[in-house]
Amino acid sequence: MSAPTAVGAVRLGLRANLPQFALLVAVNALVGAMVGQERIVVPLLAEQVFAIGAFTASLTFIVVFGFTKALTNLAAGSLSDRYGRKPVLIAGWLIGIPVPLLLIWAPSWGWVVAANVLLGVNQGLTWSTTIVMKIDLAGPNRRGLAMGFNEAAGYLAVAAMGWATGALAAEHGLRPAPFLLAVAVAALGLGLSAVFVRETHHHARHEATSHTPREGEHQDGLTGRQIFTLTSFREKALSAASQAGMVNNLNDGLAWGLYPILFATSGLGLARSGVLIAIYPAVWGLGQMLTGWLSDRWGRKHLITAGMLTQAAGIALVAAGTGFAVWAVAAVLMGAGTALVYPTLLAVIGDVAHPAWRARAVGVYRLWRDSGYAIGALIAGITADLLGLRAAVWVVAAITALSGLIVAARMYETRHAALPELAQEP
Repeated sequence: MSAPTAVGAVRLGLRANLPQFALLVAVNALVGAMVGQERIVVPLLAEQVFAIGAFTASLTFIVVFGFTKALTNLAAGSLSDRYGRKPVLIAGWLIGIPVPLLLIWAPSWGWVVAANVLLGVNQGLTWSTTIVMKIDLAGPNRRGLAMGFNEAAGYLAVAAMGWATGALAAEHGLRPAPFLLAVAVAALGLGLSAVFVRETHHHARHEATSHTPREGEHQDGLTGRQIFTLTSFREKALSAASQAGMVNNLNDGLAWGLYPILFATSGLGLARSGVLIAIYPAVWGLGQMLTGWLSDRWGRKHLITAGMLTQAAGIALVAAGTGFAVWAVAAVLMGAGTALVYPTLLAVIGDVAHPAWRARAVGVYRLWRDSGYAIGALIAGITADLLGLRAAVWVVAAITALSGLIVAARMYETRHAALPELAQEP
């Protein structure tokens, strides 16, 4: 844990803010569970309940989710700077409550798509805000570790919910049983956020007053357009992180939308398919607690490059192989590669962005990252319709490998040397 630093009346550091940090980890686990409810059941609803034959059409729910979440991420950063973090978090939970109910009662595929609009807003507001709040609390020395805990909680919950809903669907059918868990999750998330979570915006303000700029660092006073341009294109580390994040979620969109169908059409039952779907985010989630910590010590760039190439190898193994054992190995590789990448990319944003506009930079990064869901679903769906399922998987593997090479060529190392006043444990 990082040593606390007193700045005015506010103390930065994981140890100094441990109760709130732990609570936010738990809240983000509930956020992840809201996505996990869909990982195996909704693609099968498209095929078995609503009889949607074309892959591109069946993946519309991911396209809508991805674009909605991406745009909401962008808004969440500005909203949390203007109104505070906690109101944005509560608003996200209020919007998420109807999602499982719509999925239970949906009489047509359009209802499922509408539910995913709400889910995208829910995820954009809640997940973005828990990220920003943890960065606020952690201070500059332990951002990688903080993001490791945040993303680990979220994606372990995705895995657990994916496994649980697959088991419930195998035993009780695709509806309503798998979605009843999510009703309780949404209610608990709202209650914890409204009653127990505290505002953290003042931590970022205080950090800004003691922030030591690096040579060439962009300072406070930037407009929203300038922050968007820097994060997306101009600043090398930020833009490399943005494209890697987009490609990471591009291949996750493939896994979400097509892997359940590929496994089911290859003779695996719902229960075994549910295990495979859960392995990937479980390894991803568990691994981030280690990789976030490693990025604070070894640096960010090489972990990200290695992670993208490892993901590409896992995706290629899905395309080339068949059977539960081979696909389980592929899922482990994908999870390990994503664990190397996910918290480390967020740490890069925290390293480079000034505290005064960091929340908005996180929003821009997550705009690009979660656009990957939609772009991946479109690429995978169109390729699968034209050339088949396995061809779609090969295409995404190639894109992922290329992204890793871009990081290797464009990103510089962003990890700060430990600041003297933060370096010593008490």
